[in-house]
Amino acid sequence: MLELPIVESKENRRKKPDWLRVKLPIGQNYTKVRQLVDEYKLHTICQSGNCPNMGECWGAGTATFMILGNTCTRSCSFCAVKTGRPGEYDMDEPRRVAEAIRLMGVKHAVITSVNRDELKDRGAEVWYQTVKMVKDTSPETTIETLIPDVKATWWALERMISAGQEVVSHNMETVESLYRKVRPQAKYQRSLEQIKRTKEFGKRTKSGIMVGLGEKPEEVFRTMDDLLEHGCDVLTIGQYLQPTKMHLEVVEYIHPDQFAQYKEVGMQKGFQFVESGPLVRSSYHAERHL
Repeated sequence: MLELPIVESKENRRKKPDWLRVKLPIGQNYTKVRQLVDEYKLHTICQSGNCPNMGECWGAGTATFMILGNTCTRSCSFCAVKTGRPGEYDMDEPRRVAEAIRLMGVKHAVITSVNRDELKDRGAEVWYQTVKMVKDTSPETTIETLIPDVKATWWALERMISAGQEVVSHNMETVESLYRKVRPQAKYQRSLEQIKRTKEFGKRTKSGIMVGLGEKPEEVFRTMDDLLEHGCDVLTIGQYLQPTKMHLEVVEYIHPDQFAQYKEVGMQKGFQFVESGPLVRSSYHAERHL
């Protein structure tokens, strides 16, 4: 297959370009979502992950809920979520998430979580109960679950994904050569295996990567091939943005034309849907991925 050339642009490597500017969050819907999140003592990856699309998504009445607390047992060098020893998980959290989704009138809900490596089931029971309660409370709502690495605890994976969600996402985050630097507690092949098992379970599968960390275009294409080989249906590609000075620096700001080329190549290779752009995140326009 002919793969499109990649546009190189040295001047875009340092200064944050105009195409990464976002609007400040305003509006009645944004205020309503924020009030519900605060009232029900919920966590969102929108806030914990410093997502640039929070204003747009919350303004449209949608949010990505983060369960199992807001402290992660992993220390990925790209992620703004707090790292440490999590406290006891809250078994009332599934009910509160379900009630907030009902009050928001969400048609398509996205739910994610921190890694809970210290738990024998990796948090699978909380995952199961959350999805089940959302389905019971809002039966017309479709659900995407963005799940963490279960460290090859495959019985826990089956419990996580068996409550009726329509889409199951697990992010590769980066290309294989950068795993030790970007995801030191994860394994590239293990994440591929998790996606493969999810597909074999009968779910629509999805994954995402960040670019601008120093990867080469051919490595992005190789990651696409690996994902397709392991049964991935949907791919998201977005620009890495450094959340704090303590995290990895941006190596390059990728031009929107290059994102368009990644999308075209991904569709040619066989993905059912590719969302590719500077501000794309895993849950961005997630309702389209059904």
